[in-house]
Amino acid sequence: MLFHFLTLLENVETVIGGSGGAAADTAVQAADTGSASSGYNPIIMVLVWVAVIAVLYFVSIRPQSKREKKLKEMQDTIKPGDNVVTTSGFYGTVIDLGEDCFVVEFGTNRGVRIPVRMYDITGVKTPSMHPNPAPAAK
Repeated sequence: MLFHFLTLLENVETVIGGSGGAAADTAVQAADTGSASSGYNPIIMVLVWVAVIAVLYFVSIRPQSKREKKLKEMQDTIKPGDNVVTTSGFYGTVIDLGEDCFVVEFGTNRGVRIPVRMYDITGVKTPSMHPNPAPAAK
């Protein structure tokens, strides 16, 4: 685009009879050499994209897959009698195991038994039933 503009400018000066022909020739030559070196190297662009994808993999995808693997291992080791917590925050005791679900007993009256999908169990832990300690007297 710049080359075309400078060529047009040179033609206009030639028609008008101006003495700027040599300066225009120098500008055209400078534009020609600049355009040849301003191109990008496609190998560098590919390397940049590979680097961006690698960073995304190590920052987001890999840690998530590690967490999922650890959770799956924990869910595979659950046995009847374990205290578990669900994704909704309910604590219960596993009573029976199925293929893809557990029968979990909720509550203190020991009569509420609900089947829960394996993927809804987020941890094996006992609820903390201790009330908050009273503030220390001053």
